[in-house]
Amino acid sequence: MTDLATLDQPVTEDKQPPKPEPAYKIVNDTSSVREGLPYPLGACWDGEGTNFALFSANATKVEVCLFDGDTERRIELPEYTDEVFHGYIPDIGPGTFYGYRVHGPYEPENGHRFNPNKLLLDPYARAHAGELKWDPAVFGYQMESGDDTTFDERDSAAFVPKCVVVDPGFDWKGEPGRKFVPWDQTIVYETHVKGFTKLHPGVPEHLRGTYAGLGSQPVADYIASLGVTAVELLPIHTFVNDSYLLDKDLVNYWGYNTIGFFAPDPRYAADVPNSLREFKEMVARLHDVGLAVILDVVYNHTAEGNELGPTLSFKGIDNASYYRLLPDQKRYYINDTGTGNTVNLTHPRVIQMVTDSLRYWAGEMHIDGFRFDLGTILARETYGFDEQSGFLKAVNQDPLLSSVKLIAEPWDCGPGGYQVGGFPPGWAEWNDKFRDTIRDYWRGEAPAAALAPRLSGSGDVFNRQGRRAWASVNFITAHDGFTLNDWASYNDKHNAANGEDGKDGHSDNRSWNCGAEGPTDDEAILSLRERQKRNMLATLLLAQGTPMLLAGDEFGRTQQGNNNAYCQDNEISWVHWDHSDTAKDLLSFTTRLMELRRTYPTLRRSRFLTGHYDETLEVCDVTWINANGGAMQEEHWHDSNVKCFGMLLDGRAQKSGIRRHAEDDTVLLITNSFDGAVEFTLPEVPHGSKWQLLIDTNIPDGSPGEQFACGSIYQVTARSVLLFGLID
Repeated sequence: MTDLATLDQPVTEDKQPPKPEPAYKIVNDTSSVREGLPYPLGACWDGEGTNFALFSANATKVEVCLFDGDTERRIELPEYTDEVFHGYIPDIGPGTFYGYRVHGPYEPENGHRFNPNKLLLDPYARAHAGELKWDPAVFGYQMESGDDTTFDERDSAAFVPKCVVVDPGFDWKGEPGRKFVPWDQTIVYETHVKGFTKLHPGVPEHLRGTYAGLGSQPVADYIASLGVTAVELLPIHTFVNDSYLLDKDLVNYWGYNTIGFFAPDPRYAADVPNSLREFKEMVARLHDVGLAVILDVVYNHTAEGNELGPTLSFKGIDNASYYRLLPDQKRYYINDTGTGNTVNLTHPRVIQMVTDSLRYWAGEMHIDGFRFDLGTILARETYGFDEQSGFLKAVNQDPLLSSVKLIAEPWDCGPGGYQVGGFPPGWAEWNDKFRDTIRDYWRGEAPAAALAPRLSGSGDVFNRQGRRAWASVNFITAHDGFTLNDWASYNDKHNAANGEDGKDGHSDNRSWNCGAEGPTDDEAILSLRERQKRNMLATLLLAQGTPMLLAGDEFGRTQQGNNNAYCQDNEISWVHWDHSDTAKDLLSFTTRLMELRRTYPTLRRSRFLTGHYDETLEVCDVTWINANGGAMQEEHWHDSNVKCFGMLLDGRAQKSGIRRHAEDDTVLLITNSFDGAVEFTLPEVPHGSKWQLLIDTNIPDGSPGEQFACGSIYQVTARSVLLFGLID
């Protein structure tokens, strides 16, 4: 994700702006409400009416506001049980628009920012309608003054989205395709709901860029045909477009600015009034073709920003509970996320909200897993990161959540925030060590000694407490950074379209343009770039661990050198489908790699490879081979000139806790980052006589299957990857 700028508002004379007439006709109603129940939280329809329940430890009164045309009907919730305001209103059902007004002290210096003039979104709302309109009225203080200790009396109802009471019913019986895919067979495909289908010619135009478009048959069939097993969607929880982006005619395209943790964002719905049903239908259609669905979720911060941000939901409901505040200056927020605020995952009710949200998506919406943005935040206690934090304990003991795929982005911007390998058993983690090492190796900046542990599942990072090799989610590119094509085409970022004078985005891209910056007609450079893309893809998909592929990399999608396209909801970010012959060739090569990964279980072992000789089974799970065909010695690992070496994976090695030979195929992976050819002696192996060529990135369109005797020499082309399978 990218660090978003905080609001920088102009300072003018400090006086209360005039209070305009309310946009709605106000009707105060106390006649119809009943006591209701303090659970479940949110607005829950039972077929006859709706129960409203809202947590706030510090509020003094809560009104639920029901909207019908130009009328706002305000009803005070009559009961307060265990810090939950609640009430039941008969004859209120699905389709009703609502929000809350929460009364209490406005004392920023004590962490309280209650302002009943602000209509607030329900943290548990299952659906939203409308968009945020940036207006001074959406701020709890007098925005024009720049002083957040002032109090604003303007009504925000006309400018904020409304929550919607929903009918949760959906017939999941028509979902025969849902299957649990074991971690060791998982290949993740990261994409964006809108960007993936916005230009897709096989999707009806009115469905492009929507949940329905992503769930359409041509799109689902294409993704499944690649060989991936899971689609990971960039954030679809309701989020807000930042005002500073709108002022530049840009938007928050990636969606890392959440304001509702239970609602699919209506901007991606073809049928907005039925966005919840449309989302479920998309999930069902992806399941039908055997694909799991993983959501990228943002529980680390919200769209309300710091003390100068708007009052949209949590800030006005109970600021001191929902956010982490500076202990000795509670007017200000702890900013471990770099976005202005940090959700307070040390508070039991906030832990409840996040786990309730996860259970809702996993149970009611049939989501198969979650990738946690800035996941270190979720494990922070007041003293710092703790792999036994309250939140992690709550998730790991939950019978539903512990059964889905849990993936952490194991870093944040706070002290001690980099925690790759630090999460507890049961979790997988994005492994940026894999990304950085692979990039460095293929541009000639990393030695064989650095590459070897990454190829073997990064056991140096993850092999503890019974964790498995799948815990390392390997990636070479992601939404944040260069695409694969751009990694091989640009030395520098080209982010002018973002309007930030090139100051945004990472400068440490570890890329190499192969001799020319950006597009070129030089055939030699173009040929090298294509081989480098194949090298990267082969390294990703043939290494131990869980591979994650960025959508479009399979055919060389470009963002024109933009490595931070978070605000580009246009053709810079959208996936293009008018493939050149070169793109089609890369696509064919990528699917071949995934087929090989499926066919050869040795490439995706669950157990970490150790390289130790098993005297009982008389086998070594991995042997590192030098160009002479012998085992790598200690001096070879320290020799910076060694750029070509092999990884021999013995298919007979023990693959489970049962001490016996496996019956998988033995394979040999060779990588060469040297800029010249290397004569490589194919090693002698007692249980085979020949090596069959499966992949050579220098001849991607060659017919695999050519056989070579053990001990023979194979000419390994400069900068290339090869895979051989052992045969008798």
